[in-house]
Amino acid sequence: MMRFAGKSVLVTGAGSGIGRACALAFAREGAGVVCGDRTDAGTTALIEAAGGRVVACTMDAGADEDVAGAVALAVERFGGIDIVHANAGISGGLASLFEQSADDWAEILRVNLIGPFLAIRHAAPVMAAAGGGAIVCTASVAGLRSGAGGAAYSASKAGVINLVQTAAQQLSGSGVRVNAVCPGLIETGMTAMVYDHARQSGKEGRIGRLNPLRRGGEAEEVANVVLFLASPEASYVNGQAWAVDGGLSSSHPFTRQDYGRTAV
Repeated sequence: MMRFAGKSVLVTGAGSGIGRACALAFAREGAGVVCGDRTDAGTTALIEAAGGRVVACTMDAGADEDVAGAVALAVERFGGIDIVHANAGISGGLASLFEQSADDWAEILRVNLIGPFLAIRHAAPVMAAAGGGAIVCTASVAGLRSGAGGAAYSASKAGVINLVQTAAQQLSGSGVRVNAVCPGLIETGMTAMVYDHARQSGKEGRIGRLNPLRRGGEAEEVANVVLFLASPEASYVNGQAWAVDGGLSSSHPFTRQDYGRTAV
């Protein structure tokens, strides 16, 4: 399929994981892609090698001027901006509420929540002026309820879910749709420690055992949903948060962390 032929797409956090999978997939389907990240790590080269249209953009997704510059770059190089995947994020680990400082929280919120806000703030007016567009933000199942991530990370992703709902309402009549994707356990750089530990200890078969599919997910499986939400096929989907988690969020089983004990 070439669902995005002639379209211009900005992907933040495109240097690895879900962002890289999405950037590659958008390019394969004809889009001109701006790969935004602090470190490109070869994503741009992979797209160029496959004959795709791409430009790298070194940026901090939580910095106002960097996001504005990335949107401007998309307009300059590809004639506009039709789609944004606000994907960049950081984990912050599994520390409890009492093990992180206000500075820790501020940085996690800056990247994970203010980043998507900035993407919407700068891209949506350009899209609206051109007749519409689609914005997809990466949230998480950790933002749906407790038990799937650290406190600061979970709060930031819950904020992303509310952000897309609020943005969809405030963009009423603009033709700009805003949705979120909520990945479960996906093998990326952010989860490498979990996967590496399981493999080294001979417990690889236990990865993802808490979801009904009994496995972890792949970045490409999330990319499939992101591209759907960005495509005309999802033209009546707006203000929604789609879980891509093997069914984990249908229950969210977890081991409770007792007060006063360090997360393990």
